[in-house]
Amino acid sequence: MKAGGTPKIICVWWIILTLLAACTSPELVCEDMLGCVEVRPSEPVRIAVLLADSGEAAFLGEDSKGGVELAIDDRENGALDHQIELINADTGCDMLQGVTAVKSLTADPAIVGIIGPNCSNVAEAVMPIIDSAGLVLLSPSNTSPGLTASSQSWQGAYVRTAHNNLWQAHLAALFAFQELGGRTAVTLHDGSEYAGGLAQAFAATWRSLGGTIRFTSELTPGQTDLSSLLARLSRNKPDVLYLPVFEPEGNNVANALYGSPDLEDITLIGAGNLLSPDFPQSAGEAVQGMYLTGTAVSGADYDIFLAKWDVKFGGAPPASYHAHAYDAANILLNAIETVAQKGSDGALLIGRQALRQAIINTADFDGLTGVLTCDEAGDCASGTALGIYQITKAEITGSYWPPPLLWQPK
Repeated sequence: MKAGGTPKIICVWWIILTLLAACTSPELVCEDMLGCVEVRPSEPVRIAVLLADSGEAAFLGEDSKGGVELAIDDRENGALDHQIELINADTGCDMLQGVTAVKSLTADPAIVGIIGPNCSNVAEAVMPIIDSAGLVLLSPSNTSPGLTASSQSWQGAYVRTAHNNLWQAHLAALFAFQELGGRTAVTLHDGSEYAGGLAQAFAATWRSLGGTIRFTSELTPGQTDLSSLLARLSRNKPDVLYLPVFEPEGNNVANALYGSPDLEDITLIGAGNLLSPDFPQSAGEAVQGMYLTGTAVSGADYDIFLAKWDVKFGGAPPASYHAHAYDAANILLNAIETVAQKGSDGALLIGRQALRQAIINTADFDGLTGVLTCDEAGDCASGTALGIYQITKAEITGSYWPPPLLWQPK
């Protein structure tokens, strides 16, 4: 043997062994119509969050991402003995930014599933991309009714653990009509999929109860001149103003009414997008007594969750969808463990269509937000984890959060 021959042989064998170790187990065969995700023995299972990390809705992204992270923390053994890696992509709650973000995720063949987005308009924009990539999207805070309407072609790629707006708006109308005695109402939205869907659903329930919608108005995001709106409200004098808008529009409207003596008696009801500690602190006394619909979660498991949140992040969650995100992450991870083939060396093969079907087949899942069962259009929430909150002086001064849960339907 020539000098130096043995090291070369060892080097060749090292290369061969390395390549073999890097390959998925040979006994695993992908027969899934949408293809499979291969997870090598030493690699993590990769899931992603597609949330609002920037912009005015960043508090929603922070809230949802925290819920996902705690769900991962609770799985001490990861997913089928693989670590779980979380990839982050920022939508900014903007459709174009969301499309760019989701393209970065779909370009990565190792990503198994995605939690998000926060905003319904982003979901509508990214859904065709998600669907064509064979991925699955689980939203913790999309509530637009159209996203799970039976006419949609992408239902196999999308589910949500958040409540459908039909539930939230129905709750607001029921409370204002039956508990507050309102009979006339005005709805105000910003033209977004989220706010527009809520306003439409509120009006439908209100009319079904026997109430009258005096008018519906639309604000342009960033609009500060509210003189025409105030004039219409003065002429119509509704009992209730349903205000499912975001900040700063919610702040501007509340302060404009507060500064108009003839309009101060109008009852304001907002939606879950304003159920954030920033809203009462920035809006001030104008929102004292205002009602908000939002997630209402309670129980021993939720108390444990909140204690873990405080240890990991400090304080209380900044919005109301963290528990929905926790449930979404667990449904995704449970489905991965259900459908994954596991090789003798620990490698995994995860069928994409099988994963979608396993998520849609979720039934009687005991989550933080209640018992969840997904229907074929992607709605998993029952609508029971909702309630009416009322802002008090304590939330305005920042000394207490969240506001008291005032009412839930029996």
